[in-house]
Amino acid sequence: MLTAIEKIEGKLDKEIASFFKTSNIQTRQKKVTYGNFLEDKMLIIVAIRAGIPYSLFHLIQDYTPFSEADWANFLDISTKSLHRYKTSAFHHFKPIHSEKIIEMAEVTKVGLDVFGNMEKLKLWLNTPSFALGKLKPIELLKDSYGKEMVIGELNRINYGILV
Repeated sequence: MLTAIEKIEGKLDKEIASFFKTSNIQTRQKKVTYGNFLEDKMLIIVAIRAGIPYSLFHLIQDYTPFSEADWANFLDISTKSLHRYKTSAFHHFKPIHSEKIIEMAEVTKVGLDVFGNMEKLKLWLNTPSFALGKLKPIELLKDSYGKEMVIGELNRINYGILV
């Protein structure tokens, strides 16, 4: 029996494959999956420049531990604007928003690798961290530098290097 996360990952795999196929983007891989997409920086660059479609964002949004308000904050747009993106069937996000969407997907992937489930990741993201200046990790995710700090801390936790 598939878990909710595995079901969403399956949908993400299909959506990523469809995105690259319909965008006529050449890839080195026969079939692009969500997992290998997040590991291939060149695919990420191409996707950012093409703009993430709302359909892919919606699946990523469901996959991550972030609320709609969190997403609006990360993307620096209103929740009303997010709803407008939803109603436009063929809408693609601007590259600056696409980059932030992929960054949050990366944080989620690393966090799930470290903690094993979404609830533990969500708890860690919303708990002040001594190693991160007593800030909640989620508070740092609006900026690329903050995201790097959060991923660095997740990697240290993963390898047992606690400050």
